[in-house]
Amino acid sequence: MVRERNKSQSSKSTKQRSRSPTRPHAIGDEGTGPDGAAMPDFEKSTVAGDLRSSGHSTRPKRVEQAESNGTLAAHIYKDPTTSEQIFGQPDASREELVSAEVFDAEGYLQLNPDVRDAIKLGWIGSAYSHYCMHGHAEGRPIPDIPREARNVMLPLSTISPPPAPSLQTRCSIDAVIIAPGSGLMIVGWINDISRPLLCIRIIAPTWRIVIDISRLVRVRRMDVEKALDSHVRHLFGFIGFLHFDRGGEVTGPLKVELWEQGGFSIPLECSAATVADVDLRNTCLAQLAGASFFGNTGIESIGSLGRGMGPELVRFNRSLTRRIVAAPYIERFGPQRKSFRGTIIVCLYGKAEFYFLQNCLFAGLPGIDEYEFVFVSNSPELAEALQREARSASLIYGLTTSVMILTGNAGFGGANNAAAPVARSNRLLIVNPDVFPRDHDWAKKHTALLEGGAPERTRLFGVPLYYDDGSLMHGGMYFETDLGLSMSSGSTVAVQVCRVEHYGKGAPPELPQFTRPRPVPAVTGAFISIDRSWFERLGGFTEDFIFGHYEDADLCLKSIKEGVAPWLHDVRMWHLEGKGSDRELAHEGGSLINRWLFSKTWIDTIEAGLKGPMPSHTLIKSSPLAISLEADAKPSKLRALRRPRVLV
Repeated sequence: MVRERNKSQSSKSTKQRSRSPTRPHAIGDEGTGPDGAAMPDFEKSTVAGDLRSSGHSTRPKRVEQAESNGTLAAHIYKDPTTSEQIFGQPDASREELVSAEVFDAEGYLQLNPDVRDAIKLGWIGSAYSHYCMHGHAEGRPIPDIPREARNVMLPLSTISPPPAPSLQTRCSIDAVIIAPGSGLMIVGWINDISRPLLCIRIIAPTWRIVIDISRLVRVRRMDVEKALDSHVRHLFGFIGFLHFDRGGEVTGPLKVELWEQGGFSIPLECSAATVADVDLRNTCLAQLAGASFFGNTGIESIGSLGRGMGPELVRFNRSLTRRIVAAPYIERFGPQRKSFRGTIIVCLYGKAEFYFLQNCLFAGLPGIDEYEFVFVSNSPELAEALQREARSASLIYGLTTSVMILTGNAGFGGANNAAAPVARSNRLLIVNPDVFPRDHDWAKKHTALLEGGAPERTRLFGVPLYYDDGSLMHGGMYFETDLGLSMSSGSTVAVQVCRVEHYGKGAPPELPQFTRPRPVPAVTGAFISIDRSWFERLGGFTEDFIFGHYEDADLCLKSIKEGVAPWLHDVRMWHLEGKGSDRELAHEGGSLINRWLFSKTWIDTIEAGLKGPMPSHTLIKSSPLAISLEADAKPSKLRALRRPRVLV
């Protein structure tokens, strides 16, 4: 019931409350406006009076409707026009405050519609502000929701049973996959159009975990749309992932609670599959790669990763990499020396045959005896085959080689970083297994560059690479940005991501502007020559990237940040791009993570002078190519001289 108050009564009650020592004053409190200034009581009375004089009820229709259908008890509602009903007296005996992390603001406003109206009138800043300053002390109703810490493994303790859902929600858990002591993945769907999903609580016999919405990627499920006969543009599906370093043992069925906005909970029971940590990573990445969205799949995937699941997968992969490289098996073959002019590091994955082929094509060339080879394998299943190949190749070709076998796939960056300490030289050459000499005297040229070139021009450099048809594949790399539109949130949001391009990709082989020595923004990881001490100073390859892609560009940008630009020098090699390793669906998922991570890390740096084929950065802009292109190249000609490097 709305109570009328005259001005004197209102003023009197305000003065009495202002003397109360138990209630602090705050912006938006009674007697203040939205800017903190004093608000006369007659202004608040006028608001209510205007509503009544217009012939409209001061009780919002949504409250009357809720009361009529029984979903909201009438006693919950307090009219916003009398501020003492919104801002009540404190009660110190109440339970502890709910943290902002788990607070259901929309559910609180549904249960306390007077607070929603007070926010609209500017009397309080937000639902959580009202709850902390007034609602908690008043004993206002709040939605039931798990109050444990989110996204961390917790031991099992007494948990109050969830309330029975007032309405049936159609949902399903398709799979829960757990790697004990490592991580957890959950896949399913829910029809949460009317009450959005807020979190998922999983309860096992010895542990529990609450996964909030940030660790879920919402995806399109066309099978669910068909089953529900739904024509609403809604992402019913979800893929959740969480990394932890302890717990997760499965000894029986799991209880899964899907918590919706407003305190509704749907309890389910399911069994979990237990897998190895590497298999969990690969399964999750494959699920991401195969996910569907409304709109641009690549942009929607990348946009959704930044909300929490991307960092979670990066941390998980980093922990896997450290374990995989911790105890490698190393065996040396061929003639041995204490030191060499350079160490050629080759990362193998999925194919052992390139070991023998590279031995064959590199052996016997001028100056090659000054170099050793370190082959590091990300495929432990190839161990015996590589050992046989190594013994045969050492007898036939006489190269000095070392074979390092890792216990799993540590990725391009992790494997090369693990191989670097094995090197017996001060120069590291990172070479793909499908790269072979085009110049017969490449090793001699490389040595001459190191001995006669300026240190700033040889500290980190790449070389021209050619396709098997003779056309240019790589003459250095530069950066572009793409602006995509994400629509998953219901509104159009711009998402900017980085892209890497190759200078002169597909161009005729002898165009000097693409092969002459010059500084470039980046060089491909198919062939990188780098001073070992510089490599170590930069921290090697960043191991946050999963499998491969973008580690090379990241390394080059780290070098530029430290004041040394990558260079391109005219030592020519063949590159059978993409032939040196197997590629699976999980690798596509890794590429999505990597593009998101690279863009997040470097987009500001790229926009600040490293964007486009003619960057303005002081370390690059004097490049002969930049001068040549700026002087006489037409835009149409530039497009004809390059083909995009497709990364997503």
